[in-house]
Amino acid sequence: MTTGFAATEWAVWGTTARLVVTDPAALPAARTRIGDYLDVVDRACSRFRDDSELTRLVPRAGAPTPIGPVLADYLDAALTVARDTGGDVDPTVGAALAGLGYDRDFALVAAESGGTATTFVPRVDWTRIALRGRTVTVPPGVRLDLGATAKAVAADRCARMIADELGCGALVSLGGDIATAGPGPDGDWQVLVQDTPTEPPCRVRLPAGAALATSSTLRRRWFRGGRLLHHIVDPRTGASAEPAWRTVSVAADTCLAANAESTAAIVRGRSALAALRRSNLPARLVDREGRVVTVNGWPADGDGSRA
Repeated sequence: MTTGFAATEWAVWGTTARLVVTDPAALPAARTRIGDYLDVVDRACSRFRDDSELTRLVPRAGAPTPIGPVLADYLDAALTVARDTGGDVDPTVGAALAGLGYDRDFALVAAESGGTATTFVPRVDWTRIALRGRTVTVPPGVRLDLGATAKAVAADRCARMIADELGCGALVSLGGDIATAGPGPDGDWQVLVQDTPTEPPCRVRLPAGAALATSSTLRRRWFRGGRLLHHIVDPRTGASAEPAWRTVSVAADTCLAANAESTAAIVRGRSALAALRRSNLPARLVDREGRVVTVNGWPADGDGSRA
């Protein structure tokens, strides 16, 4: 354990990346490594780049297509989450998101908020994606979107990379998806859980190696055809999930596991409480009226206990 740390943050993927390391001397190298890695991930997995590997799968629909190791890794993670959540978090919602108007970088979507009507896309099942090692077959008409899992996977990979390569503790946050690796600071990692400045706050301590993810219906919202929409799609309807919860935060051993449960909870609505209790993962949910519900030992708001 150590008492020293240094931090930096920057804009990436339409959100904010934050890096904290327990060795201040390691910060410049850690920032460079993470920046380089996130650029590689973007070129492999972005739905908004015409030159990404993911986009280049579209004209290859129906044909087995070789893909690189990064896209294979991230697609495998997305399909694993789809299986583990019973399809509640599904990477085949790309066409549904585009039909709702989220077909470009979110800053451009928000700038045009209030425009054309939405188009609802019939459900496509994640089981139709065939991934065999580094070869994938995507059926015609299916558009993949890895946005529900990519930030969490990247946070896990980046935190572990910094701990392994630079020998220090690291906390990496990508838009609120938080992963830690290596030795933590004295008193654990201090994390403020608060989606927007007007939301009820909670400060928790994450032990070294733990992760936390927050899924929200308050961010990435836009109007289309007189409807207020958000970016978490219910795969069964192709529409934005009914916002029974404004935010859901979950702590787990990996950011991917935490994010899978928090995103699935948004999709599941009120029935999410039973599923979260079965998961045994500490979770905090804020409903549409701002009331806070906690399960599985999530600390009471304001007491600063471990999540």
